Amino acid sequence: MFVHLPSRRKPRPPWATLLIVAACVVVFLWLASMPSVQRLAVLARWGTVPSTLLDANAPWLQQLTELRAARLVTAIFIHADWLHLTGNMLFLVVFGVSAERALGSARFLAMFVIGGALANLVGAFTLAGTSAPIIGSSGAVSAVVGAYLALFPRARLGLVLPLGIFLEFVRIPAPLLIGFWAMLQLLFTYVGPAFGAVAWWTHVSGFAIGVVLALLSKPAVARRLRN
Repeated sequence: MFVHLPSRRKPRPPWATLLIVAACVVVFLWLASMPSVQRLAVLARWGTVPSTLLDANAPWLQQLTELRAARLVTAIFIHADWLHLTGNMLFLVVFGVSAERALGSARFLAMFVIGGALANLVGAFTLAGTSAPIIGSSGAVSAVVGAYLALFPRARLGLVLPLGIFLEFVRIPAPLLIGFWAMLQLLFTYVGPAFGAVAWWTHVSGFAIGVVLALLSKPAVARRLRN
């Protein structure tokens, strides 16, 4: 999959996207170097654990000292395996570079973190009482996909499709392809549990949050383009 974003001036390096990718890879390698027992302890400590996050009986001072709310953010940078990491980073690079150039690196980074944290919060509410941690940047990356759709509704995405023994490059309208992806995420909120433990509502809510944040940022984007 490829994204083309025409520009009249030389684009700046997408440092926010590169920083996110580097952080996720470093954290993954750090966790992979640990014994399994210690690694699971870190996931439980810094992942978004619904039963812990939504424990209304815990004193507020305990919640503050344990940084429970902060785990909505730290969970974004933790991934379970290489497939989990690679899939998220691929989507981030494909859609994030163009979104970052439009929004600006600082605003894009803030949208990624805020969108991911809010998506994890929604996921925690949908899985209230569950002690398994929600981890991964799927919610934040879904926010990036939603932001891309809101910023570039007329864009076309390039796909390489196998047609018989040949590979064919085709361009598909972004709303069509992303809309199909979004419907799949919504469908899997109902049938997804049969295919594994995935917090599908983080994908759906992250996508919606990304659309809203990008629409709210459009005046700032217009000012950046004028300047």
